[in-house]
Amino acid sequence: MFTVVLLSATACQSQISNGKTETVTINGNCDSCKTAIEKAGTSKKISATSWNKDSKTATILFNSKKTTLDAVLKKIALAGYDNELFLAPDEAYNKLESCCRYNRDLKVAVKIPVKDTIIAITDHSGHTQPTTIVTPPVQESNQLQVVFDNYFAVKDALVKTDGAAALTKAKALLTALDAVDMNKLKTDAHMAWMKVEKELKADAKKISAKKDAASQRMLFMNLSEKMYTLIKAAKPAGKIYYQHCPMYNEGKGANWLSKEPAIKNPYYGSVMLTCGSIAETIQ
Repeated sequence: MFTVVLLSATACQSQISNGKTETVTINGNCDSCKTAIEKAGTSKKISATSWNKDSKTATILFNSKKTTLDAVLKKIALAGYDNELFLAPDEAYNKLESCCRYNRDLKVAVKIPVKDTIIAITDHSGHTQPTTIVTPPVQESNQLQVVFDNYFAVKDALVKTDGAAALTKAKALLTALDAVDMNKLKTDAHMAWMKVEKELKADAKKISAKKDAASQRMLFMNLSEKMYTLIKAAKPAGKIYYQHCPMYNEGKGANWLSKEPAIKNPYYGSVMLTCGSIAETIQ
């Protein structure tokens, strides 16, 4: 058995170039946890995770040019397992089998932006260790408002079928996305951000590389779905309208977000400007 495990580990390592190895603590109880943790933390030719249920530690090997330790641990947290950097969403933890529901005793370092950087160590229930200098963490979703405003600017450019403007606005959106510090986000927005960050940035980058509105619109469709997830979690001030076009994408339909209830279709512009309806009002 040891030989098989050793050979498997060696084969896996040989497939991952630019390899960097880290050892981290991840909560869990049993062999089922081991299977779930290793599945979440393993991606072909990008990362490989091996977890020990006795020591509650995992060895993570990853391609440092294609991913980060943070990214791997995010996936493990989203699978329901608390670790050194991220607490699992309660929803994910609650979905674990009863045998897998470990005691949630891990502590997470929360970076607090003050004049001199201070690290406050808090546990899952929010209690702070007595030896720590306590300054309440800045939790703000306001930084996401810049992201949302730039998304709406891309949408407005597509309503006008202005590919050049959409390109420029997409670049501004990508800059806003890169500036987000998720440690400042409230819990719901934080967890949503972890799920959609990669795709939002990828779609914004692709739109900014296109010059024609037709190509940009196809990318905007996926961008809008991920932005919907983020806006729902962030609960921005004022009403946001989730609107639907039944005809776009070969009749499969497509959605977008707007600050106004009036339908101004970004997928067809002036050709069918008012084609669509309000699917949901977010407030």
